[in-house]
Amino acid sequence: MTKADIVAKISEKLGLEKGDVQATVESFMEEVKSSLETGDNVYLRGFGSFIIKTRAEKTGRNISKNTTIKIPAHNIPAFKPAKIFVDGVKTNTEVKTN
Repeated sequence: MTKADIVAKISEKLGLEKGDVQATVESFMEEVKSSLETGDNVYLRGFGSFIIKTRAEKTGRNISKNTTIKIPAHNIPAFKPAKIFVDGVKTNTEVKTN
């Protein structure tokens, strides 16, 4: 599902203009992004949390040059789904087999 699909579904459900829904979705994503960039986690009860995880410094390898490189500690954004969200996905979706 893409952002356009989400906008279309919300617009259809609520009877709002797609442009208004698009602006709302864009604003939501921008607020989550700016909150994480300033170091604040975002908690949405019943849905999940957008959090900042810290990755420790580690040593990596550049296999083409056969050298080691130091990868510094850094922060990454992550999403942790709420328990009710996880349970719903577990019980309502089929396991896909390839």
